[in-house]
Amino acid sequence: MEIDISKQIEEAKRAATDVLVHNAHGPFQGLPRTAGWGYPEPYTRDLMIAALGIAVTGNSELMKSLRRVLEKLAKNQSEHGHIPSLVHDRHDRGASDTTPLFLLAVGIFRKVTGEMDFLEEQVRKSLTWMVYQSPSDRVLVAQQPTTDWRDEQWVMGFGLYVNTIVYSYLRLLGLNERADKLQQAMDYFTVSSRVKPQHVPEGLMIRHKPYFALWSYKVYSSERFDLLGNSIAVLSGIASRSRAEEIIHWIEVHCYDMKKTGDLALDLPANLFPYIRPDDADWHPRFEEYNQPGEYHNGGIWPFVCGFYVAALVAAGRTRLAEKKLVELTKLVKVSRDESLAFGFNEWYKAQDGTPCGQDWQTWSAAMYLYAAKCVEDGATPFFEEIRG
Repeated sequence: MEIDISKQIEEAKRAATDVLVHNAHGPFQGLPRTAGWGYPEPYTRDLMIAALGIAVTGNSELMKSLRRVLEKLAKNQSEHGHIPSLVHDRHDRGASDTTPLFLLAVGIFRKVTGEMDFLEEQVRKSLTWMVYQSPSDRVLVAQQPTTDWRDEQWVMGFGLYVNTIVYSYLRLLGLNERADKLQQAMDYFTVSSRVKPQHVPEGLMIRHKPYFALWSYKVYSSERFDLLGNSIAVLSGIASRSRAEEIIHWIEVHCYDMKKTGDLALDLPANLFPYIRPDDADWHPRFEEYNQPGEYHNGGIWPFVCGFYVAALVAAGRTRLAEKKLVELTKLVKVSRDESLAFGFNEWYKAQDGTPCGQDWQTWSAAMYLYAAKCVEDGATPFFEEIRG
């Protein structure tokens, strides 16, 4: 990289660390806040995803904060092993991704600290909970709509993103037989006939397309492209090296086409495309207010998701492209709603013009920038090297 670009990345890394330190203590029992000002609550999924960035900083204060979060989640775990959506509120339950993310974050924490029995009892309970989230008994986890990170997006049945997290924690915790079964289940095709044939299991492969389906269940599925789920599929090794290259090529070609039509203004991919539009069958009336095409979960550009994409590029050996996308992400995280901030690390940006639309100083935006930068710097993907291996 050029010296000036390297300097900008170093500045962004320092700023990201400052954001995490600032957010490490919030008004709810001293737990971290999810954003610098807009979200004072400790949202579980945000803080668990942020564990990836925290773990590569070497910052002892941030690691102490992560320990406090994990121990509080363990204390607030349900009788059957489910992890709440808010770290401090044991009654705020129902998310499909908080328990898998808790297991992934504990696995990461163990690797960093060497405490290989950290929260062992609670981990066992959560693993049992996850076993019962598979209605087909094929390890594939099913979910209700709006229960993962997309609380304004319908993902039904076997969702890609949640299952990539499940696969990752299974590998990280050494549960390789179950991980193998999950990978095999995902590699079945989605069912495209009007009637589901008997004894034909549905999966997340799509005929004639390289990427994994957004979700699938019996005769229904969605072929819209989920950037986060497919990035983790590449990063974790669910996608083979050749398939990973095909997925990345597909992303870059379609983003280039979207720029020509005005659907995308930046050199970073949207979180979902093609966008859901009012005439589409999967459009919901509520989208009119909260999820317009190119916005929020309907194609907005999320820095934390782009951080996973940069890491996936490194995992696939696309080093030059990863460097290019990190530079674009560095430019993006400078943009903020509060113009007095040198770095915004905003929550999400409108795809058509790059306008910051969420909260500034978002914890997972800063953390995943640090993780992406570390991947590019080292030419490796911490923790996922072992998962792919």
